[in-house]
Amino acid sequence: MAALAVATSAVLVAAGCSSSGDSSSGGGATDASADISSVSLKVGQTGWAQTKAALEVAGLDNTPYTLEWPVFSGGDQQLQALQSSALDVAQSSEIPPVFAAAGGTVKFKQVAVQTGSTLFQEVVVTKNSPITSIAGLKGKKVGYVKNTTAAYFLNELLKESGLSWKDIQPRPLLPNDGLAALNGGSIDAFASYGNTIIQAHQNGARTIGSGEKILSGNFPWSVTTSLLSNASKKAAVVDLLARIDKAWRYVRAGHEQAYADKFAAATKQPVASALKQVQLQEAQRPTGIEPPTQTVIDSQQKVADSFLEIKALPSKVDVADLWSDELAAPLTTALAGTSASVSSTPVPSASAVG
Repeated sequence: MAALAVATSAVLVAAGCSSSGDSSSGGGATDASADISSVSLKVGQTGWAQTKAALEVAGLDNTPYTLEWPVFSGGDQQLQALQSSALDVAQSSEIPPVFAAAGGTVKFKQVAVQTGSTLFQEVVVTKNSPITSIAGLKGKKVGYVKNTTAAYFLNELLKESGLSWKDIQPRPLLPNDGLAALNGGSIDAFASYGNTIIQAHQNGARTIGSGEKILSGNFPWSVTTSLLSNASKKAAVVDLLARIDKAWRYVRAGHEQAYADKFAAATKQPVASALKQVQLQEAQRPTGIEPPTQTVIDSQQKVADSFLEIKALPSKVDVADLWSDELAAPLTTALAGTSASVSSTPVPSASAVG
């Protein structure tokens, strides 16, 4: 923790250019004199407070600023809250920011990306279904979670199989409603993610398509545009993102069980199941924080264009306008400090965890 504090201090000193404590100097700088102890941030979470849990496991939750962790059922709701200033910081997949931008005036900027696993993003059918592949979905009722990764990878899987969105009977459903509809027989297949897919498999569901190799695994961190005019809040966000990166390095360094205990309690599943998920996901694509890059922007543009293709968007969205490199320089410095302060152990291979 001392190393992180030193790294954060270095960021605030090295990157500071302005003498003002509450205004932005632009160009990625944060104020050396910014007092982050007076800052309070509302940070959105989807499903459960997983980021808060990782910080607690790593002992990095003792921030010099105040944090609140409102939990939402989806990233789209986080972006709605961010747009209305009910949140200061939001974290989602690439998709909710695109739809938030299409809805009107944009009041947020994406400032960093969290890398993460693309496992447990699947199209499933019941165990007795005669459908064995995506090609078998032609003419069928297919449930999906609207404006999410599920809609994106479903469309891409259809194209890979020589089908289009028009070849199925799409049924937009919330995760739990979709699972109930699948089990009840009112839909023939369901495209979803996360705990819904885990529960589906527990009921005997079979996977006929996966988004594992379609999705980027990029999960943007977004902030209100007004936050970028406040040097103290910018410095606090940089500190928080660096802590998150360090926390996940700590989890992977032999502390997966402690995180799985919290995961299992929050999602009401067996600890063994939660532990296996954590190990598989971190083996596939370790969770971490990175500044935005052109590759990240291009990936999100591809997603936006896919939604335009199925007419889910009213017009083309230029995602480059949704990104800001304002925090890139101080974040890069902070991340270098966290990397040097954590001694990582090898991430278990997928075969090692069954």
